[in-house]
Amino acid sequence: MATVKKARQHGSEQDEKMEIRNFLRKRQVVVLPTPMPIGVSYPKSDQHRLFFPESPTLDKLAIMEACLTGFHDVQRAHNLFTDALKDPKLRALLDTSLHNAYLKTYIEYALHEEQNGHNATVWRRRFWDLYASMEEEGYFAQPNTQTYTTMLFGVAHSPDMSREACTEFVSNMMKNMDLREVSLADVIAQYPLDGEAGQKFLEILTEGAKHSGSRAQVMEKLAKIGITPTDQHDVVDTIAELLTRLKVVKMEVDGVKVSKEVFETPFNLETLKSNLEMIVQSRKTIPDDVLLRQKQLEETAYDAALARMKHEAELFEKMQMGTNFNRRSLQAWMWDWQVQTTPYLQERIKELEIEEVEEQARRAKAHRKGEERTPISFFLRLLPPEKLTLICMLELLNMLASGGYEDGARTTRVLLSIGAAIEAEHHFQMAKKHDIPVPDFKSKSELPTYSVAGYLELHKERVKARLELEGRENWMPPWTQEVRARVGAFVADALMEQAKVIQTKVINDVVHEEEQQAFYNAYRYERGFKIGVIKMNDMIIDKLSREPPRERLHARHLPMVVRPRPWLRHNAGGYLYSNLSVMRMKESNEQTSYLREADSRGAMELVYAGLDVLGKTAWKATLAFLLLTSNKRIQIPPLDHTDMRAKADYAVAMKKLALEQAANHSDRCSTNYKMEIARTFLGEKFYLPHNVDFRGRAYPIPPHLNHLGDDLSRGLLLFAEGKPLGKRGIRWLKIHLANLYGYDKATFDDRETFSTEHLEEIYDSAENPLTGRQWWLKADDPWQCLATCMELRNALESPNPEMYESCLPVHQDGTCNGLQHYAALGGDVIGARQVNLDVSDRPSDVYTYVAKMAEAQINKDAEGGHEIAQKLQGRITRKLVKQTVRTSAKYSAETHQTTGHDHWVTFIGARDQIYKQLKTFDDLDGMDLYPWAIYLAKVTLNCIGTLFKGAKDIQLWLNDCARLISKSIPEDRVRLMVMAEQDARRVPGDVKQSISRQWAADKNGGKEQMTTVIWTTLLGLPIVQPYRKAGRKQIMTQLQSVFISDPNQPHSVNTMKQVSAFPPNFVHSLDATHMMLTALQCDRQGLAFAAVHDSYWTHACDIDAMSVAIRDSFVHLHSSNVLENLLEEFKARYQGYKLPISVFKNRNTLKAVGKSEESAELKSRIKLALKEEEEQEVDNEEEAGLGESMEDIGEEPKKSKRSSTKPQEDEEPEKPKTRKPRVKKSMEYVVFNPARERSASELQQIDEEIDHRFVNLVDALPPIPKKGEFNIEVIRNSTYFFS
Repeated sequence: MATVKKARQHGSEQDEKMEIRNFLRKRQVVVLPTPMPIGVSYPKSDQHRLFFPESPTLDKLAIMEACLTGFHDVQRAHNLFTDALKDPKLRALLDTSLHNAYLKTYIEYALHEEQNGHNATVWRRRFWDLYASMEEEGYFAQPNTQTYTTMLFGVAHSPDMSREACTEFVSNMMKNMDLREVSLADVIAQYPLDGEAGQKFLEILTEGAKHSGSRAQVMEKLAKIGITPTDQHDVVDTIAELLTRLKVVKMEVDGVKVSKEVFETPFNLETLKSNLEMIVQSRKTIPDDVLLRQKQLEETAYDAALARMKHEAELFEKMQMGTNFNRRSLQAWMWDWQVQTTPYLQERIKELEIEEVEEQARRAKAHRKGEERTPISFFLRLLPPEKLTLICMLELLNMLASGGYEDGARTTRVLLSIGAAIEAEHHFQMAKKHDIPVPDFKSKSELPTYSVAGYLELHKERVKARLELEGRENWMPPWTQEVRARVGAFVADALMEQAKVIQTKVINDVVHEEEQQAFYNAYRYERGFKIGVIKMNDMIIDKLSREPPRERLHARHLPMVVRPRPWLRHNAGGYLYSNLSVMRMKESNEQTSYLREADSRGAMELVYAGLDVLGKTAWKATLAFLLLTSNKRIQIPPLDHTDMRAKADYAVAMKKLALEQAANHSDRCSTNYKMEIARTFLGEKFYLPHNVDFRGRAYPIPPHLNHLGDDLSRGLLLFAEGKPLGKRGIRWLKIHLANLYGYDKATFDDRETFSTEHLEEIYDSAENPLTGRQWWLKADDPWQCLATCMELRNALESPNPEMYESCLPVHQDGTCNGLQHYAALGGDVIGARQVNLDVSDRPSDVYTYVAKMAEAQINKDAEGGHEIAQKLQGRITRKLVKQTVRTSAKYSAETHQTTGHDHWVTFIGARDQIYKQLKTFDDLDGMDLYPWAIYLAKVTLNCIGTLFKGAKDIQLWLNDCARLISKSIPEDRVRLMVMAEQDARRVPGDVKQSISRQWAADKNGGKEQMTTVIWTTLLGLPIVQPYRKAGRKQIMTQLQSVFISDPNQPHSVNTMKQVSAFPPNFVHSLDATHMMLTALQCDRQGLAFAAVHDSYWTHACDIDAMSVAIRDSFVHLHSSNVLENLLEEFKARYQGYKLPISVFKNRNTLKAVGKSEESAELKSRIKLALKEEEEQEVDNEEEAGLGESMEDIGEEPKKSKRSSTKPQEDEEPEKPKTRKPRVKKSMEYVVFNPARERSASELQQIDEEIDHRFVNLVDALPPIPKKGEFNIEVIRNSTYFFS
């Protein structure tokens, strides 16, 4: 019986394994059209307009929103909306949220006009007409919850409507709601039920509900919860404030002038404290309402900074120091600039409005055509002038501090940063107007989320939660880069005009004062180019150099005191008001489109679920570290002025000390900031919302204090809730301590013994961290080691150590995780053993193994007389090769022609890494070590390639796929190109030649090379490599002319970057998927979980359970045919894409085709076509005298032997060619019309030409490398896989 039961259980486990693997293989794949190049002669499709709108189109949407905000120009907004409905470029972008914004503005503006005594009949009529259009069958924007809420508001505020008319309208509307499955309960939840209008609304709703199937959903109004302020004791009151900096001040005591050391708080830390004080006060007054406290926390950033500056200025006035400019603080200076700039900026905005209106009138009068320059006064009116000035000041100081005081900051970056900050603040203020609820979203299903049934249940629950927020979200279209740059420039110009400092100089006992600009324009040269920069006055540099801000002037993205909003869509999650994206990415319209489309199809549920798991982990700050203070100071020895040699050495030593002091100073600033945030959150349970980068790797959004930070940041953090250690927990706590100390290459038993043998040092470190033997300072991670010493000591000193509730996170780290994934993909038996995938008695160390391989090769070369090898004998250490081995999984397998070696990590990078390590040898100081580094880099890379042959083959395969994909062209565009060339033959001769040349230039210049490498992770996240050629657009701003890249104007891809970046990005997406799967499995088992990429954290007592989850997830991941799925996706995604024959002139591109029988046939066809094309080009040159043609797409033009400047012996010197007059391409000659009906012979000719000049990308993709014999299931029994 027991055997039968065990067999059934085993069968159930096997079924679950297969279900997980089948689910991972059947992920949803989103396929969108490839972006079209700029300036093509054929029209864009509706799909292209929807997914890749152009900047002028987006500018119109942003202007609509700006005009609606605050009723700035509702009539203009209405006109733009009416025009947009007729414009095919805009119509597809006019979604339901935009319609709702107009509905709401129409009715609210009507009420506003009526309150001011004006007739608002036209606005009410527009309100009803727009709703009627939305209810029409087939209309492209269908009503939703917010639509019906707005309509009920309009009915309740329509005094001219009779009760019967209101009831009839509501009854019909509720029937439509039933048809659209819109919940009446959700509509009621969003409606303000206060006052007379609310009472009328309830009466009308009750009458209307009698005739609707939704009457059962009418719910009573919830009673308001009153909160009584309390004055409670707070834990922060018991912790002394940080004493951050000693300063010598002169003072008078009993009539005697003395110098005294005092502590002072730098201005940036003081600003942070004023921000954080709100957290402490709200915790005292409203301790139970964490949601309200979180809202206050997100609202305080700019207001606190402004209040602090004003307070500083008033303080100096009281001290009668207001007239002495130099003695005032920077905060006081900033308040002066704020006061001076605000009214000036206000006047400038008024003048700009007048200028833009006049310019628009002039254009209309002159009937000018072309794109109208986007007016920016609408955007400048979105925030009050004082806030615009403040944002500009803070961003400017942040950019200058981070870019270096002396060099200044690039003007373009500064202006874009200011514009983006203004846009973000506007969106924040719009979101704050609505009371955003935090839905209690969690999966109640017992089904695993990585099963089909569980996934569907998860999607259903997330859609339900999304509907709860639908009516409270605002329509907020993004600004374009041009608008950001021009808005930023306008505000920055006003600030730079008004911000002054007073320079004081004493000459012959006479004080001279001069007013100077605080910020000014300048230029610097970079790589031969003249770059515009913004610099600040030396007086400000002097102030800031004492305590640089380093982006810490205000802190909006602090940890949250309430659980983060669940991710319900790609731009809704995390903080309550900040409109953040789920993905961190460089401006990429293509990635945004894929993300939005995958979200709309419900393909990203597991990504959202994984981020929710990471975000819901509760943290707290440790009290112990904040009690540690040290006032140690460096003692500088006296100088012997009599010894000139000693004096020179002293000067060198002082210079070195100054550099070290500057570096330590920066670290101290960062430390103060982390400690201050930790001090503020003492006694508080807080959370870290997460999002992902474009490869899927998760990062906490709060930038300053999080577990991805440095050793101190990690040491400061504990899980908010503890768990009893148990016997296994004590063991893992000791192993964790040994790992942190650096004793991590031994067996687990040896590591546990290590900690047991050092209990005396551990106790001393925990009890006397500053005054004891300081054993913890010798650890690899000293702060985390100290925290673990304290936790272990507390546990062992407790009455029952096994029942001690530990909050300390314990880590399990991968062994060179990138190589682990490559070894699993390639089935490398030897490589898998070296990165601990295989079962072994003790952990393997791949770095030591490679070092021994390199040493053996060097000894062999030394015996053969190699001079450098002889000098390197006995010097090869683990540390010398570690960085090169570790990064070998992060770079491509590109063949470097410069070295002649087939390396799979960049040779230059390896050389530099080894050179840096060689310089640490004291006896090699002053020697030329570059030849040594070059030789050792070659040896090391060859050893890595030999050890991980399967991984190397996979990287080469990924390179080849990326190379072919990035040179391909969609089939529809190939056909359009051939059709256009066909039509060009119909025009007169000179014009035909001009058009042919233009087409050749477009094709050969890579204009149609728009295809980027895209793949989908096993969790459904689409990944788009963003590497395209840099395209710059010149923008004339108020400050100066700047060049910006416009993400809405995609340029051709950068083939080199696409190829080299694909292998590391693909592996990063794999380790991100592994982490998410582990997080979901741990959450299902009730484990707390956090991760730093390939380092997974949980409670000590749960390490064994998490270890099983880690191994199961890895096995499931690599049992789901990763590479086979990738190749299948490529074939489906790029079906029909064509490769021009000419691209195979490049040897690497032809080599990428592969070595199978099918590939051999394809190569033969390509070589034959290339030969025919070359002969045809020669004939054309001889007949037309056009000279050499350009090379293939994306390749450098090569010199032809026929075009050599020196004639050969059997040739006569070429006669100078007379240039034919340039023929302008007139529109009347361009007869290309893709919609023109073509004859059967024309269509046949087009097909034949395509078949002759192009090959299918899918046919050219190389086969997957042969996999080794390593069995992935063995990992389940590998003790040191993660350890």
